[in-house]
Amino acid sequence: MVLSDMGADVVQVERALPAEASPPALWNRGRRSVALDLKSDDGRDILLRMTDRADALIEGFRPGVTERLGIGPGVCLERNPRLVYGRVTGWGQDGPRAHTAGHDLNFLAVSGVLASIGRAGELPAPPLNLIGDFGGGGMLLALGMCAALLYASRCGQGQVVDAAMVDGAAQLMTSVFGLREQGRWRPGRGTNLIDGGAPFYDVYRTADERLVCVAALERRFFNQLVDALGLAGDPAVADRMNPATWPAMRERFTQVFRTRTRAQWCDRLDGTDCCFAPVLTIDEALADRHNVARETFVRHDSVIQPAPAPRFSVTPSVIRRPAPTPGEHTDEVLADWGVA
Repeated sequence: MVLSDMGADVVQVERALPAEASPPALWNRGRRSVALDLKSDDGRDILLRMTDRADALIEGFRPGVTERLGIGPGVCLERNPRLVYGRVTGWGQDGPRAHTAGHDLNFLAVSGVLASIGRAGELPAPPLNLIGDFGGGGMLLALGMCAALLYASRCGQGQVVDAAMVDGAAQLMTSVFGLREQGRWRPGRGTNLIDGGAPFYDVYRTADERLVCVAALERRFFNQLVDALGLAGDPAVADRMNPATWPAMRERFTQVFRTRTRAQWCDRLDGTDCCFAPVLTIDEALADRHNVARETFVRHDSVIQPAPAPRFSVTPSVIRRPAPTPGEHTDEVLADWGVA
């Protein structure tokens, strides 16, 4: 999706599915779909001829599957030495778990991410499937593909890009590992500065049962926050970086935030340097004034969705087309690519 938004002509090769199959996933936007039977000689031949003309190919099978199909990196790179062959898996192409099934939560579990997310004394909280699938997997692969494509354009040599979600999840934890090495990360979940342990980096309930959050990490922002909360000079907020004082500080914050509605706190704190924000639902986020002003969400083909990001000054990203149904563009794409 990201590569397509940035201007790549992305063709998705997939199996033809019955008409009653589920609607196309929104993240398939911007690409065209070709339906091929890769277990047939004709299907493999068509794919390989497309690969001869392609800059890049991305596959998401378990290790060894494309090799067994006869469309592995060895075959493809021999035919097209400039090809960038991207591979994305959960566990990677090798290792003891490489051939076993898994999902985002499993990859977070063994990289140290999952155990670090959640409240003290409670079970870890699954953080959607954003860190493994999309951040440590898809987004990291997209960056790797761009780097390899740049190298191929300069040197004429393609290569394999191996993106494993467990590797990417671990890489996203680099700052936490750094704090650990410095002795600044406590082993208990929900007991640290940025994991909900610190009361000035947390979520609070308001008088109308809505939620707000504060993230006043720096001293000057913390001072503005306690002033705005009417707590300046309160002994409970005197020693902000001492974890022993955090329970009493959290109790005071909890009491104060309960005295006003979310809208009242927005009127008082939004737009200040208190590092404050309302905690919005998805529906509320669509109508938020900042998101509306920046057009963070757009409507394309009658579907409201996140806009392409990041933003380019010369080559702006665009949503090219809605998500396709399997095989929707088979004849069109093969004609465009000169493949009979």
